[in-house]
Amino acid sequence: MTTLPLGLRSSGSYGSLQQQFQNSVSPIQTTPPLGARKPSKMNKDKESLFHRICKFAGRKKVGMLLLCVVSAAVFGWVLYVGKGEAASDHTPIEHITFNRSKPLIYQKSSLPDGQKNNDNNILSTMWNHMGTNRSILQPPPPPAAPAYFTGYSLPPGNPCESFTLPPPPADKKRTGPRPCPVCYLPGEDAISLMPNVPSFSPILKQLTYIHEENLTGSEFGGSEFGGYPSLRQRNDSFDIRESMSVHCGFVRGSKPGRQTGFDIGDPDLLEMEQCHGVVVASAIFGAYDIIQQPENISEAAQKNVCFFMFVDEETENFLRNSSALGSSKKIGLWRIVLVRNLPYTDPRRNGKVPKLLLHRLFPNARYSLWIDGKLQLVVDPYQILERFLWRKNASFAISRHYRRFDVFVEAEANKAAAKYDNASIDFQIDFYKREGLTPYSEAKLPITSDVPEGCVIIKEHIPISNLFTCLWFNEVDRFTSRDQISFSTVRDKIMSKTNWTVNMFLDCERRNFVIQGYHRDILEQWAPPPPPSAVAAIHPPPPIEKLPNKTSSAIPTEVIPKVTGRKTPTKRRRERRSNAKRHRKVAAGNRDTG
Repeated sequence: MTTLPLGLRSSGSYGSLQQQFQNSVSPIQTTPPLGARKPSKMNKDKESLFHRICKFAGRKKVGMLLLCVVSAAVFGWVLYVGKGEAASDHTPIEHITFNRSKPLIYQKSSLPDGQKNNDNNILSTMWNHMGTNRSILQPPPPPAAPAYFTGYSLPPGNPCESFTLPPPPADKKRTGPRPCPVCYLPGEDAISLMPNVPSFSPILKQLTYIHEENLTGSEFGGSEFGGYPSLRQRNDSFDIRESMSVHCGFVRGSKPGRQTGFDIGDPDLLEMEQCHGVVVASAIFGAYDIIQQPENISEAAQKNVCFFMFVDEETENFLRNSSALGSSKKIGLWRIVLVRNLPYTDPRRNGKVPKLLLHRLFPNARYSLWIDGKLQLVVDPYQILERFLWRKNASFAISRHYRRFDVFVEAEANKAAAKYDNASIDFQIDFYKREGLTPYSEAKLPITSDVPEGCVIIKEHIPISNLFTCLWFNEVDRFTSRDQISFSTVRDKIMSKTNWTVNMFLDCERRNFVIQGYHRDILEQWAPPPPPSAVAAIHPPPPIEKLPNKTSSAIPTEVIPKVTGRKTPTKRRRERRSNAKRHRKVAAGNRDTG
């Protein structure tokens, strides 16, 4: 009987363990060269080492050892490849996708340096999830900071860069307000500088408006249209926060203009919602003014700028009777919008609704230009926006009064001109004095005035400027309709909480782009001159026949015409009389002194 050593099998079976290892584990199989070659010393050393391992370990332990060797080799290879990719690209790894049947896929990321992950952490996570069809995703990057318009500088050599206001003309006969030159950019240049992003709104980021159906009166003042905000709500509205909800008119109804007390037809509301760029607006209530057509408007502005004129039923009837308004609802560039169910009995107070709340009537517009109904616009709107908003990096612009800059002086002027009830004006001024209103002084610089000329308002519709006009309207709704009195109070309260400012430009600059007209009642008082046909013909008197050159005794008395009236004194006689009067005065004075 032939005996076989332990751990070896006959050649007829699966072969020796050494041959099985060589046939299954050897990573590289090479074709032996022709002819016999003497095995090297290194191969003998490997074989002796392997014999020693097999001698002191069983088959199962050898299998486990081989599995560990294979695992270590795979891990080393993955580690080597991963580090090689990181070293060559120098970019972090966003996610690694591992699949049993697919190789590893590395995808680059654009994460900032503060969010780079450690390669060892990624590889360990990958090793724990090896064998699964799963994507290991890194947390998404934070949203990018919103972009804001930060202004610009005119290119060197631009005429407007070195423009200075010339001194006023020395015309002693004309002492009232007058226009002054303004340096506008060409229309195409102004349009190209229109910002693509909104301006920065300090602190306030989200502004919503209070809606109430069941209203009760407040301590004093207010109306149903304004919502009767209490004094506590008024004080809270001046506490500027990131998110705010305030009263801003239109407190009832589904949306501004629909069952709110300032009702507009649905076709007009649809047109107003479709205005996404610049809106130029005005209003005439009570047929108080005559519509003035804008001039010098570019083709781009005529095509892209919205021109809206709000009128009441009385004004609409006047326009239809004068054949100025037809079925197209347009008069020149103006689209006429009929407003029904006005909230106030005073036409001037009704005019404050579109004047201060255009951002509510045009929710999609970016910029607005308000002009009073008696004014005529004579400069392109894009040029005005570039000059007074974009070039100044401002979101609100208004001209200051040409003469008065103190609120107390303005209140007395309104009382003297009977602009409003004197007791109501005194009550409003006393209320503001208790809140800390003081007369204007140099201590308020760089603020140059507390009194605006409110017939023109240039505005960008961002939260902080919308809040300003909302709170300004609430003061007009609660107190008097004289918005010049409440302007500085609202402005100063907002400026005390934020770094928001108002661009108050010269009134002569305002008079450069709008022409001041007269109200309709004044124009009607000026009777037009009669036509030439109606003027009565004035015939000269008949010529007097020449009398013969005879002595006075020969002239018959009946031929001499009678002189009616006093004869006009000659120049010498006037001088004599004036000198006589002067002498009499001097003499009288001498007698008194004597």
